[in-house]
Amino acid sequence: MHGNPSSTNFYEEYAPSFSLVDSRHDQTGNYQFSKRMIDVIFSLICLPIVLVIIGIFSILIRLETPGPAIYYQVRVGYYGQYFKVYKLRSMFLDAEKNGATWALENDPRVTKVGRFMRKTRIDELPQIINILKGEMTLVGPRPERPIFTAEFEKSIPGFTKRLLVKPGLTGLAQVNGGYNLSPEKKLLLDLYYIENKGIKMDLKILVKTIEIICSGNGSR
Repeated sequence: MHGNPSSTNFYEEYAPSFSLVDSRHDQTGNYQFSKRMIDVIFSLICLPIVLVIIGIFSILIRLETPGPAIYYQVRVGYYGQYFKVYKLRSMFLDAEKNGATWALENDPRVTKVGRFMRKTRIDELPQIINILKGEMTLVGPRPERPIFTAEFEKSIPGFTKRLLVKPGLTGLAQVNGGYNLSPEKKLLLDLYYIENKGIKMDLKILVKTIEIICSGNGSR
């Protein structure tokens, strides 16, 4: 479930298929400093509670199915850098024995505990470690796997523009349909966020995320 790319960078692995994104949206300035401070402070405040929740669900996962409770997948991050994203396992251990597959609605590979975690987004909580490490941020485009990023770039030119900012734990696409959106619609929302990003928008997305976690909308 975690993949093993042949390089540490998306563009190195798939070059010359895709060109490097430009640097006009380089993450500098007061906004990025404030964003990083919010990421760190919020994550540290939430860490004790998050660790307790992770511990409880790790036990529930192991009681339902054999295998590790936490796993990682290689995802494409800022400017194409690969990193390991951590998740609580929501699928059966052999879910990808036939290769990487896009998640489906009512996916039969998802366990009973996994279905609840996906509905409430609890499976994403270990990514607080990715945020503290600086690989992710609270708000930004969700990081995608290298193989899917390459496929989407071929069918939807410009998909890699999402890599102009750090990937997020939640994002504009996630609070406007999430898994129910097509890759094309996700890209449009992600690009809108990139062009209009700011602390005010980030806070609105975080509040909307809490509402969605409570309702369970957009999960798979």
